[in-house]
Amino acid sequence: MISRTATVALLGLALLSSPAQAAYPERPVRMNVPFAPGGAVDVVARIVAQRLSEKHGQSFYVENVAGATGNIGTAQAAKAPADGHTLLVAFSSHVVNPSLFPKLQYDPVADFEPVVLAVIAANVLVVSKSVEARHLDDLIGLIRANPGKFNYAATTNTQAHLLGEKFRHTLKLDLVHVPFNGAGPAITSIVGGHTPIGFATLASAIPQIEAGNLRALAVLSKTRSKALPNVPTMAEAGQPEVDGDVWIGVLAPAKTPADVTNLLHREISAILVRPDIDKLLADQGLATVSSTREAFGQRIKDEIVLWRGIVETSSTKPK
Repeated sequence: MISRTATVALLGLALLSSPAQAAYPERPVRMNVPFAPGGAVDVVARIVAQRLSEKHGQSFYVENVAGATGNIGTAQAAKAPADGHTLLVAFSSHVVNPSLFPKLQYDPVADFEPVVLAVIAANVLVVSKSVEARHLDDLIGLIRANPGKFNYAATTNTQAHLLGEKFRHTLKLDLVHVPFNGAGPAITSIVGGHTPIGFATLASAIPQIEAGNLRALAVLSKTRSKALPNVPTMAEAGQPEVDGDVWIGVLAPAKTPADVTNLLHREISAILVRPDIDKLLADQGLATVSSTREAFGQRIKDEIVLWRGIVETSSTKPK
């Protein structure tokens, strides 16, 4: 018969040897960004990856897996081992894609564990320096006076694209969407004047706005951005129907242990509220938010329903 002391000792050894008690991370952690470098998702991912690497002494590295409006990188993350060593830095196209692509290779809810809602951001309507418009009404007048001349850039099938289509549809404008696989390439095209108009996240556009290469005509949010306080909202500019914030968050493959996802939630949340990080993000039009993992998961479910309605109303088709 085993003594009480021996039983306690054996239990202690079992706990020490249990995989659940292994230090995390045990090896480098891949942070999948399902878009090209240079966009808002990439910006946030690299800020978080650097600070997590510093804290753990283990590499958290960003891997850009662009294509199919984020579907390629997202599907790759969904199929990764559920051990916390692959994470998805998701954009809110995550909740739009189910309405645009009937045969996704992943389930946006069932295949992922919510880790943290990192930031929310406004989209912005910008024009290249070659466009004479200084105000939204000027731009609308130019488009109507020159049918077939104007097009706009936006990352394909994202909220920026859908809001561009809502703008076109609501105002009955002759305006054509030029698709891009990431915000970085879209911004480059607008700056170069190849696509004179663009819809993009503030984080993607602000560097070129501040450099004088792009002109912001309106932000597509309820309130003005602290990063661009002199730029009116769409409502202030007379078009309240064209409105919609976006978000960036971190997800893990389904069935990733709760101790890992809870740890990541705490640590990433702590990084984002650091005054230096909060200011760095705010300067780029990104606002940190406070949300539980459960609330983030519910937001994903709710917004899948919300954006399905916008897709149906604007008759948007995947490109």
